Parts: sequence; C-alpha cells; structure tokens
Amino acid sequence: MATLTCFDVANYFLTLANEDVGDSISNLKLQKLVYYAQGFSLALRGRTLFDETIEAWAHGPAIRELYHVYKDNGANAIDKPEDVDFAKYDEDVKSLLNQVYEEYGQFSAWKLRDMSHEEEPWVRGNAKTNKIITNKDLKKYFLTQIED
Repeated sequence: MATLTCFDVANYFLTLANEDVGDSISNLKLQKLVYYAQGFSLALRGRTLFDETIEAWAHGPAIRELYHVYKDNGANAIDKPEDVDFAKYDEDVKSLLNQVYEEYGQFSAWKLRDMSHEEEPWVRGNAKTNKIITNKDLKKYFLTQIED
C-alpha cells in the first residue's frame, strides 16, 4: 500500500462531513483531525499515516503544507473534494480514520483546539513556537489515550 500524505488523510475526512446536518470542516478543524489520526496511527498501528511534519502552533498542532492549501478558506467550511481515490486507503486505514472522525468530528474547531492545548505533544512543543511535534512524542501520548 502506497504511503499516504497529509492531503490524503485530509481529503478522506472532508468526504465524511455531512453539511446537510450542519457538519462542516474548517482549516482549523481539519488540522486537528489529521493530528489525531497521526497520533492514533502511531499508537495503534506503530507507524505513521503520512510523512509531513506536525508543528506546535498558537492554535494547536498544525501541518504547514496543509494549512497553506486551505488558508484562504479562513474559518469557513472546506468543500468536499470530488476526486478522492478511495483505493489508496486500505481497510485498516479506513477503519482508523472513521474511528477518529466518529470520536473527534463531532466537536467544533475551537473545542478541538482547546482539547489539543491540554495534550502533552502540544504543551511540550509549544515551549518554542512552531517547534516540531515528534512522532515519538505523539506515540507516547496517544498510547496513554488507548489504554483508558
């Protein structure tokens, strides 16, 4: 199975949003969903979903490349992508992403921001602005979240 990118993970989440029931995903919310997916992948599967770096920004964990693609949306909902190739996601990855969305997709962007600000990877990373949140720190923290 080919390695995914943060954009593949983001696109998958964007396809899950149901705007008919008021479910939308802004850039801020998307950043947090992709962060949670990476963390739980490291904890549950022992490997990353994507290679892009997660940094500790003022509004929580963020992937610079992903932010720049959607920054013009501001706080508005991002449109669903129309050309997602679902064949690139194996069943294990789909299950993980669906679980992350079920657990965290229900929250607003600002609730997810506040939640991430309480979590060890961001707290440690935020000691220095835009510091990289390492996969080691992500795995260590998210392992504590699956044991509960």
